[in-house]
Amino acid sequence: MDMITTTDALKKACKALETAPYITVDTEFMRDKTYWPKLCLIQMASRTEGFLVDPLAKGIDLQPFFDLMAHPKVIKVFHAARQDIEIFYHMGGVIPDPLFDTQVAAMVCGFGESVGYETLVRKIAKEKVDKTSRFTDWSHRPLSEKQLAYALADVTHLRPVYEAFAKQLSETGRVRWVAEEMAILQSPATYDLKPEDAWKRLKMRVRNKRQLAVLTELAAWREREAQSRDLPRNRVMKDDALYELATQQPKSAGDLDRLRAVPKGFSGSKSAQSLIAAIKAGQERPEDELPEPDNGKVMPPGIGPVIELLKVLLKLRSEENDVAPKLIATVSDLEDIAASDTADVMALTGWRREIFGNDALALKHGKLGLSVKGKKLVAAPLQTDKAATAAD
Repeated sequence: MDMITTTDALKKACKALETAPYITVDTEFMRDKTYWPKLCLIQMASRTEGFLVDPLAKGIDLQPFFDLMAHPKVIKVFHAARQDIEIFYHMGGVIPDPLFDTQVAAMVCGFGESVGYETLVRKIAKEKVDKTSRFTDWSHRPLSEKQLAYALADVTHLRPVYEAFAKQLSETGRVRWVAEEMAILQSPATYDLKPEDAWKRLKMRVRNKRQLAVLTELAAWREREAQSRDLPRNRVMKDDALYELATQQPKSAGDLDRLRAVPKGFSGSKSAQSLIAAIKAGQERPEDELPEPDNGKVMPPGIGPVIELLKVLLKLRSEENDVAPKLIATVSDLEDIAASDTADVMALTGWRREIFGNDALALKHGKLGLSVKGKKLVAAPLQTDKAATAAD
């Protein structure tokens, strides 16, 4: 089994795939030693053909592939597309369009919240995935025939999975549901890794505003260092070191040697002065620009039972519609809905509002009731006082 290693061969393959109604796509990459994913292999297939592309081949230009990803008449099918798209967006500035993600489709089609690729292949394609090559070093060359066969199977097995989901979505009128989810995956904002927002990924809380300002500057500093040096964030500076720096706020590079979490010898590195500058920037940020510490949501008194009722309604509606609850609403969404009718959550927009959001608001305002009939939970509109009086 040969890999495509030249630009001309890639152009020819992409030209052949341009006439297909859809193609299945996957990638193999490494990112344990880098900030940016290292693309090691591209797999793509139509109904009748399959191709493996070697992005590490000397002199190969991937532009024909990126052009294919943007071809308006070819649906690009992935399973769990986000990391693949991140790579294409970073390397080629392109987001596949039109796009179909079988992981999302599975949640809409009754396969639960966390169904994996292997399960879908087994249940729909009636094939068994060979796991022996899963932990391959895909940057190593040459790849064996077994490794190449494993990689190509990732896209050939995906063909019947896509076709089954496309048919089911069409028959159930849920094509629009998946399309709404694809819009999120296709938004450039999903893949714009802004250093200024890096602090939001940190899990430990800082309650002091000034310390938090320093921490935000330090997180942005680390993100820029990691991006420019193409290193994992924790190889630049670990999280606990950022917190210690935000708390102690050393004034000079020499002061760094006295901090436990800062790597030995870092004070003499080229990055030490820029780190100190980041600390100073946080210290000098104007009072009216200080970030607000995340102290968790403060829920109105007595709202807990409302949230619990919304959880029950969510489970009921997800089972009735055979959709994963997590795809409809998260616990955080339910808390926001309980607190506000105009909560900025996905559960109150689009198809989610149709099958759950409107009922959630009705339940919250006493216009919808939950009851048990036989052994089955049901939700039904409640009579208003006016309607009840008229009935009497």
